[in-house]
Amino acid sequence: MYILLMGPPGAGKGTQADIIAEKYSLPHIATGDMFRAAVQEGTELGKKAKECMDAGALVPDEVTIGIVRERLQKDDAKKGFILDGFPRTVPQADALKDILAELGISLTAAININVPTEDLVERAVGRRVCKGCGAAYHIKFNPPKVSGVCDSCGGALYQRDDDSAATMISRLSVYEENTRPLIDYYKKAGLYRELDGSQAIEKVTADFIAALSA
Repeated sequence: MYILLMGPPGAGKGTQADIIAEKYSLPHIATGDMFRAAVQEGTELGKKAKECMDAGALVPDEVTIGIVRERLQKDDAKKGFILDGFPRTVPQADALKDILAELGISLTAAININVPTEDLVERAVGRRVCKGCGAAYHIKFNPPKVSGVCDSCGGALYQRDDDSAATMISRLSVYEENTRPLIDYYKKAGLYRELDGSQAIEKVTADFIAALSA
C-alpha cells in the first residue's frame, strides 16, 4: 500500500499514520524526519537543506523534491509507505507523480483528515508539552492527572509559543491557500478519500482502514 496522508495542521495525521503504519508494517515517512535524516547523513541535498534552515529560509522545491526522491528509493519504502507532509502544493504533487512513475509505484489512496477550523484552534490552544520528556497533553481531551505536571516524569508542562489561536489561524490560512487545491488534484485522479477527524481516534482509525479497501 502506498498512502498519501493529507490534512491541516493539528488534524491528527501523525497519530493516525503511526497506528496505520504499525498495523500494516509500513514506514511512516514524514517531511520533517526526511529532512533531519538527510542532514544527519550529510547528503548533498541534506547540506543544501541545512543551509536554508540555518538561515531561516524556506527549503527550495528542488531540494525538497530531491530529498523525497532519495527517501522513496530506500528499500523499506519499496513495498509500501505512508507519506505525510508532502506534497504541499500542486507543483510538488506533479513532482511526486513523476517520482513514483520512475519507481514504478502507483498511489493506493490520498487520505485527507478533515477537521473544522474551530476544533483545530481548540486543540492547539489546549495543548501542553512536558519540559522534561516532551510528552504531550491537552487540558480538555487528554489532561494530566495533576494539573501542570507530567504523568510520566513529573516535569512541568508548558504551552508552546506556536500553540496560540493567532498562530494556528495563520497556519490554517497558509494551508487553505497552498494545500487545499490538492484535494481537487487527487479527486481528479480518483484517489481522494476524506475522513472526519473530529471523531474519537479509534473511529478515525476504523474509517481510515475502511477507506483503504474502498
